[in-house]
Amino acid sequence: MAGTDDEAVAAGDDDALYVLTAVLLTPAKFPSVLGDDYPEACAALGLMPLADGYGLVLGQDGDGSRWTVVIDDVSLVAVAIASWDCGMEYDLSPDDRTMVAALPGWPLAVAVAAPDVPAPHDPAPEIAGQAPLRPPDTSVWGAAQRRLGADEIALQWAAWREQIDESEFADSSTGTTAPTAGDDESAPGGEDEGSEREPLSGVQRVLAEARSYVDAPPPLGRVRSSFAPGDARTLRADGPGWSLVARTDDIAFVLLDEKPGEILPVGRGPELPGLLEALDKIAVRPN
Repeated sequence: MAGTDDEAVAAGDDDALYVLTAVLLTPAKFPSVLGDDYPEACAALGLMPLADGYGLVLGQDGDGSRWTVVIDDVSLVAVAIASWDCGMEYDLSPDDRTMVAALPGWPLAVAVAAPDVPAPHDPAPEIAGQAPLRPPDTSVWGAAQRRLGADEIALQWAAWREQIDESEFADSSTGTTAPTAGDDESAPGGEDEGSEREPLSGVQRVLAEARSYVDAPPPLGRVRSSFAPGDARTLRADGPGWSLVARTDDIAFVLLDEKPGEILPVGRGPELPGLLEALDKIAVRPN
């Protein structure tokens, strides 16, 4: 996040945009809360999925109204984000010539506000010219919250990995699995065969759909590869109703729309390493 007293885009107090934060919208890195892939995330903002992507600058004008400024200078936004992540100040002031659109509202939740202006609010309809952007509803389990959960696992891999016991793994080849947390609580004596099969069938479906991506490449950004310690990569794949997070040298985690709040671990077995290697080859990587 960034927020300074005098950081603004455009000239003049009335037209100034006081920058609060910025995010990348590229095939390799986009707010996954907006969609399962890059074109879907772009469509949520009414943008064409350009190959080089965009930078999204979120802020408030002098009246306190929320605005999202879309620019095509991706490098500028990337440098700003990297500087802020390192605790450094960076004056993100895009040139007017790089601006693609000024969209009312914010597509993501922003926890800070510009000082000395009214509290954040949507622009008046006559000024906005269109319905304002609003963050996806993550108050209930659904696609947006499922993708946010996968983001958290990828970000905090070590913490999630150490919580998993080997006996909880679903084998990617045999399909055997121990009941996931909570599955046995609904059955007398803790042996509800249906609850044991249901998450397994979901895992099998996800692995089958992930394998299909290798033969028929999915929409751009559906499979992404990013840095991991050592020679490994962190893989992220999404599809209709599911998200998969994995390390190429380790296991995978699956999240399903139909299993609210559950995280299903998948052991390596004989097949998962090959699948992850194949997915890494077709994945989009940051430049």
